[in-house]
Amino acid sequence: MSRPQCPRCCRPLERCLCALIPQLHSRTRLLILQHPSEVKHALNTARLAALGLCNGELRVGEVFEDLPALLAQPGYRACLLFPGEGAQALAHYAEQVGEQPLLLVVPDGTWRKARKLLHCNPLLAALPRVTLAAGLQSRYRLRKAPMPGALSTIEAIACALDILEAPQRFDALLQPFEALIEGQIDAMGEQTYRRNHLGEHLDS
Repeated sequence: MSRPQCPRCCRPLERCLCALIPQLHSRTRLLILQHPSEVKHALNTARLAALGLCNGELRVGEVFEDLPALLAQPGYRACLLFPGEGAQALAHYAEQVGEQPLLLVVPDGTWRKARKLLHCNPLLAALPRVTLAAGLQSRYRLRKAPMPGALSTIEAIACALDILEAPQRFDALLQPFEALIEGQIDAMGEQTYRRNHLGEHLDS
């Protein structure tokens, strides 16, 4: 029998994260497009990010029929947070746009699934692409990043907003993410974590 879940954060009730999820305001609007394979993922940081941002929206799917309307937000200029040919540093792109706030579109999924979202939605692939600084390190200590600088979705969003909304900071967005990681470490046991993920050889 499955454990009862919180209908908001979708975590087991005894590990509900809602008390840690902030309500943060931003001029930047976030549109997170989540591949369906991520919905049941143990982390699902895209959902935590959307819940923590007053100006954020999460959509789940492979083909988004209403994408033209989603991208045509009055007063916003849309761009895609995803590496690729011609991608600009986010800070540089924001300077070019000037005072106009951004609609930051963030695909959520493995790299392969995210590329599939772009393939299935040509409007996404046509957006100007922006990237974060190289060399960023993920706080997710339980999995090796697939490539240098790879972040979870919620980490990438927090970093992007730190740039776009400076001097405002969005560290609070990561509080439920940190609690999720600590909960996973507790569940496996400290010694198992240190042995398997830190490479430590502990005396018995």
